[in-house]
Formats: sequence, C-alpha cells, structure tokens
Amino acid sequence: MQLSRADRSKLKAVVADRNSSQKHVWRAKIVLLTADGRGTAKIMQATGKAKTVIWRWQERFREEGAAGLWRDKTRRSRIPPLSPEVAKRVVALTLAGPPPAASHWSGSAMATAAGVSVSSVQRIWRAHGLQPHRVRQFKLSNDPQFAAKLHEIVGLYVDPPDHAIVLSVDEKSQIQALDRTQPGLPMKKGRAGTMTHDYKRHGVTTLFAALDVLEGKVIGQCMKRHRHQEFIRFLNVIEARVSRKKTIHVIVDNYATHKHPDVMAWLEKHRRFVFHFTPTSASWLNAIEGFFAKLTKKRLKHGVFRSLRELKDAIHRFLDHTNANPKPFIWTKDPNKIIAAVRRGHQVLDSIH
Repeated sequence: MQLSRADRSKLKAVVADRNSSQKHVWRAKIVLLTADGRGTAKIMQATGKAKTVIWRWQERFREEGAAGLWRDKTRRSRIPPLSPEVAKRVVALTLAGPPPAASHWSGSAMATAAGVSVSSVQRIWRAHGLQPHRVRQFKLSNDPQFAAKLHEIVGLYVDPPDHAIVLSVDEKSQIQALDRTQPGLPMKKGRAGTMTHDYKRHGVTTLFAALDVLEGKVIGQCMKRHRHQEFIRFLNVIEARVSRKKTIHVIVDNYATHKHPDVMAWLEKHRRFVFHFTPTSASWLNAIEGFFAKLTKKRLKHGVFRSLRELKDAIHRFLDHTNANPKPFIWTKDPNKIIAAVRRGHQVLDSIH
C-alpha cells in the first residue's frame, strides 16, 4: 500500500488530534501501519481489532482513498419496514375520530389499536402532518356585513384619512394585583426562577387603552370599574389629548358598553368622533389587542404586586416605555384572503351540520 505525502499527513493529523472520533483514529492507524509494512498480526496488536476488520478498512482505502475512512456504509435494518397498508390504517383510524374512552388518540393507544410500536405511529403521523393531541381554537363571524366592515377597518389601517387620527380602542378588564404567598427564588445557572402556585389578591383594575395606529403611541388609563360611565370618561381623556383640528376615527368591538345609549348621546355632541365597529366575533381585527398581549406577556404574567397601587404603577410605566419607543401598527394580511377563509370555514360547518 502506497501513501502519498498528502494522505499520510492527513491521517497523522487525525491520529494526533485529541478531538478526533476514536473510530476514525484506529482506521487511520490501520492504513498508516499497513503503509509502513507491518503485518496483520502487528496491526491487530496495535489497534485491538480483528483481522477481518483490518482487511475491510484496507480494502476501503484502496477503493475510495482517505475519504472512505470517515464514513460508514449504510446497512439494511434487521426490522422489515412497515407496509403501506399499515400506514393507511393508522391514518384512517386517526381521521375517523378518537377512541371510545378518550377525547383524542395518543401514541400508545394508536399503537395498541394498530398493532405497531409507538415510534412507528409517531413516524406515520409526522409523515402525514397529523397531530391528534393538538387543538386550535377558532370562532367564525356570523356578521352579515363581515366583508364590508373588514374592508372598512383595514382601509383605516392601510390608508388613514388626512387630517385625522385612527385610534384602536378597547378595555382590558379584571387585571388582578396578585402577590405570591412566598418569595420566589432567583434564577441561576441550571435553574429557572421560581414562583409559588398560590397567591393573594389585592384588588382588580381595568385598563382603558387607545392605540394610535399611525404613530404607535398608546393613551391609557386605569379605572376601577368597566361600565359605560368609565368608557365615556376615557373618551373625554381622548378628546383632551387629541388636537382639536383632527377627526378621530375610533375602532371598537361590539361590547355592549360601546353601544350604550349614553355613549351614543355623547357621540352626538362630539361630532369629530367616528366609531367603526368590528364584525361580531372578530375582536382580533382590533389592533389594540396586540398591545394587551404584550402587556400581559412582558409585565403582568410573572409580576408580583403587593397592592393595587403597585399594579397601576407598573401598567403606567409600561405605557410610558411603549410611548418612548413607539412602533406604528402595520397591517400586512390581504383582506380578500381572510374573507375567502371565513367562507370556506362556513362551508365546512354547513356540511357538518
């Protein structure tokens, strides 16, 4: 066996490198010892491998060179592959519905029903994109004017009117000031921070908020209750904050508070306010919901508040931080695709009924 200078240098580097895989090291040693004229017995003593193993890798080097030493040839599995009929049966059982005593198929339950292993069931589900353990929540709007309202609101997001401000308004009610019964342990290497599962309540508050779609700033105020009286007070706050020269387009959902007769009477006296109601069961169309989600995730979820005043102060600091670094709301979804998806959903529901 003749070795070129480059191959010899490469194999010696693999043997000398302490980070090399051990199987690569003894394979390189076999080739180097063979090239040095050592016999099979000497190579067996040096590497601790059987003569058949030595012969195999000598032959592999002759056929493929040094590159052939770094990979293993694939071997057929001792376990025969599943037939297509088994996969079809697993898919059919999954799509037919859950077993009688459960709400959904589990891997072990399907393995027992189909007579295969759990790992086989999981591979079949993964190959066919099936996830019986997961459920996505949904609610289709039944508003007969869904398309018109959707286009109206999206139009305000995409192309706000001149000399006007577009505000997305809603309330986050029942925000609880929760204090933990014991202090949590701080986070450290190898351990997450801790928090007791039980808590003490120190009162609730409601956050009224209005998101300026164009600038990204939020007008917010915490109030004790969630009634039309508080909503009118918040509208007065907006009236005082926004320049008198601008028309105010307000996007709100269909909560009864927003349509109370006293609210409608207030609107009659304040003509520059224009309300745009989202379709029924479509509060996700209101941009302020994204701000509420950030508030909950970043400040409220893991917060500890020993009093209602601490909770309100934390909310107001979050509002100040948001307004110090505002990000305009940008709508990207094609409304026609949303309308088409809702229509398909209604068709599926009608076929089920």
